[in-house]
Amino acid sequence: MATKVSKTAKTSPQTMEELLAATGYKLHGFKRGEKVKGKIVEITNRTVYVDIGGKAEAVVSEQEVELARDYFRNLKPGDAVEGIVLVSENDAGQVVLSLRKAAVDNRWNSLEQAMTDETELVVKVREVTRGGLLVDLDGVYGFVPSSQVGRELEGDLSVAMGKTLRVKAIEVDRGQNRLVLSEKAVSEAEEITKRRQALGTVKIGGEYDATVVGIVPFGVFAELVFDGEDKKKKEVVEEQIRLEGLIHISELSWEKIDEVNKMVKVGDKLKVQVIGVDEENGKLALSVKRLTGDPWTIVQKKYEVDSKHEGVVTKMAPYGVLVRMERGIEGLIHASKMPADKTFNEGDKVSVFVESVDLEKRRLSLGVVLSAKPVGYK
Repeated sequence: MATKVSKTAKTSPQTMEELLAATGYKLHGFKRGEKVKGKIVEITNRTVYVDIGGKAEAVVSEQEVELARDYFRNLKPGDAVEGIVLVSENDAGQVVLSLRKAAVDNRWNSLEQAMTDETELVVKVREVTRGGLLVDLDGVYGFVPSSQVGRELEGDLSVAMGKTLRVKAIEVDRGQNRLVLSEKAVSEAEEITKRRQALGTVKIGGEYDATVVGIVPFGVFAELVFDGEDKKKKEVVEEQIRLEGLIHISELSWEKIDEVNKMVKVGDKLKVQVIGVDEENGKLALSVKRLTGDPWTIVQKKYEVDSKHEGVVTKMAPYGVLVRMERGIEGLIHASKMPADKTFNEGDKVSVFVESVDLEKRRLSLGVVLSAKPVGYK
């Protein structure tokens, strides 16, 4: 006799939908661009599998794994990660994830630590520009300024194209996506260390012998030579350390200089005073004029208003005539104060009187001494 099946009897789930309905489990549908969290399930040479609560494990694209291999190499099954959905479902029914942001954040963290620890990094030169080298560091682009390139490359940066270089990070700013590197911090590391040691012995205000090694429109580059020192043996060694400094045109003389090369030439020996130290770049700021007294300290007493003096015309200008009173002190006869029947040439001696003195701006206003004031003279 056939058994009658009750209409109220429960039957087992026959489809995936029925199974999910029976268990109360809901599959999450993922959309492109959605941020998701998950755990690493497996890592292979070609991809990474991540459990994000979908019907299948999500995968990371092979290209991304290749670009950020250092990051993925340090991951292990069970690690929590956060990514962005690139493809909601591929042909295999898998969600394709990007963990690039996490990889990039990890890279910036590593770069910040590398700068702190002065760790050497290896980069590949991608482009040569007028200002330096654009380099690639595992997917993060950085810049090596020409001032941070060692002597072997600085003559012709183009030889570095496509090559790998050892560098150190000197500026890391993830907010500005800015990474500045130094090649000479590696290639000239020993010399830089000695230079810093020498800088530590240089005294602000100290007087030193220097040699002119370069002349530019804005000043003079001079070199100071220091004897090396073996601290363990506490004795001077044969090796010498050379420091370079700039004597700005305004620090060459108390008098105005129009052309530097008319005052000094390469090879000249100078006495200089150190007025500044740039420890980061190993450079010095130097002065020649400060080794002599400031002539303007006597101006207020010697050049009182209405006092008369003799001077020499040094320059003719549309606004008036410049007159040299003595070393480092010049005065101006304004064009409006020039007698109508009087002309001057450079080198002429002229009798003048002081109209006004402005010590703060270092200005001395002069008038021409006349036997009789001409009509219209103010």
